Amino acid sequence: MISATKFNLASILTQNAKLTPDNEAIVCGPQRITYRELDEASSRVANALSRLGYGIGDNVALMCPNLPYFPIIYFGIVKCGAAVVPLCVLFKANEIEYHLRDSEAKAIFAFQGTDELPMLARASEAFRNVEACEHLIALPNPQAETPDSDGITLFNSFIANETPVFEMRATSPDDTCAILYTSGTTGQPKGAELTHLNIWSNVIATHEIMMAGRTQNCGEQKTSLITLPLFHTTGQTVQMNTGLYAGDRIVLLPRFEPKMTLDTMAAEKVNSWVGVPTMYWALLNYAEQNDYDTTSIAENMSVAKSGGAPMPLDVMKAFEKRFNVRVLEGYGLSETSPLATFNHMQRPSKPGTVGQSIFGVDVKCFDNDDNEVPRGTSGEVVIRGPNVMKGYYKRPDATAEAFRNGWFHTGDIGMIDEDGYLTIVDRKKDMILRGGYNVYPRELEELIITHPAVSLVAVIGVPDERLGEEVKAFVVLKKGEALSEAELIEWCRERIAANKYPRFVEFRDELPIGNTGKILKRA
Repeated sequence: MISATKFNLASILTQNAKLTPDNEAIVCGPQRITYRELDEASSRVANALSRLGYGIGDNVALMCPNLPYFPIIYFGIVKCGAAVVPLCVLFKANEIEYHLRDSEAKAIFAFQGTDELPMLARASEAFRNVEACEHLIALPNPQAETPDSDGITLFNSFIANETPVFEMRATSPDDTCAILYTSGTTGQPKGAELTHLNIWSNVIATHEIMMAGRTQNCGEQKTSLITLPLFHTTGQTVQMNTGLYAGDRIVLLPRFEPKMTLDTMAAEKVNSWVGVPTMYWALLNYAEQNDYDTTSIAENMSVAKSGGAPMPLDVMKAFEKRFNVRVLEGYGLSETSPLATFNHMQRPSKPGTVGQSIFGVDVKCFDNDDNEVPRGTSGEVVIRGPNVMKGYYKRPDATAEAFRNGWFHTGDIGMIDEDGYLTIVDRKKDMILRGGYNVYPRELEELIITHPAVSLVAVIGVPDERLGEEVKAFVVLKKGEALSEAELIEWCRERIAANKYPRFVEFRDELPIGNTGKILKRA
């Protein structure tokens, strides 16, 4: 019988802290943190959380960009047996409050942020409204003055008296390790409960995919660059967790910017990178418009991976030619930890597809009666495997709806060819993919309808060359009310995350309504 302790996800860090303690684990600008230092810092966090009585069954929120704070706190939470609840750094106070309440988080770690993005101020406002959340720990920004406020504990004070040694909590495979929030057709975000086994299995499968591409200098430590946000499941598991399991150097960029990304790829001799298609588009455009020398990048990069949205074939081919690297597409969801399919290194790629199922995972397409459709026929993508979440946090009805006949129903429409390659052809869920991020129209519609001048609203995605889709709202005003496009956009921008608010508004006298009373968005 396997010891339950072995299933604590933090073992991916402690093992390499034992084997290669002096190897660099995290690189962020001038900061260089070894595996030993990362392990010890996360142990201080684990000790501090344990001192407060937190452990298995407790949830702790983390709101932080791509900085060393994130892996330090992430693994500190996991070591003590609690579950991590990563929050989007763009959230406004009301969104943070919702997630703290829904996840029943006992504490929140929040980065201070900047004047343009005051994360700590927003987190503090939310924290004061959620009595069940007992502690707010501030992660100071060295380049700004940390506000002095009652109820806030500074991170350095929080861990000041803690020992750098912690006996990792024995967790079972089915214990919750992370709660990642995602939305469905209801528009209300739901917490996907991922267990230690869920994430472990995805780390191992992703590592096998990565190793297949490492054909040169296999004994040397490799370097992975993370530009996707760590609060997102891909940056978190496909890159951070898998990279640390492999003993890689993880280079963090707090924000994606084309020149900085290219310069970092060259300076740090990056071997692998994962981006959404808009990032590929931006890097390619910058390199071509500025005649950027990509020679050294091409010499070191062994594989580049893409997900989050379909990759335009012209962009993929141009990127592969310019950077002399193979680009591989995959598919997954927060509920599947995330990776479910991938264009594997050992097989020929089929551009336009998201590849074949990964190790240990079954993927099929079902009709509306949950019968498998023939190959080459479209149907709802369903997934079964150790990577699939145990359910939505405290939402048994939503969990039962998603899990039918032993399969997780994704809400995406796909088609599997004779070779087992999956193509995503449509979306069953009412969702907009903006730059690789999910934007759920219902959530935005429920906000806009609260504007005193608005009578009716429908939000859809419209084609956008750079982002794939952009958010557009069709609005009917109340009789006698006046409102401009710019006024409504600004009103939304102040109340919802920056990736969600509409960039376009069109006012109509009426919206098309079907026989059942639903707005006909296709019309």
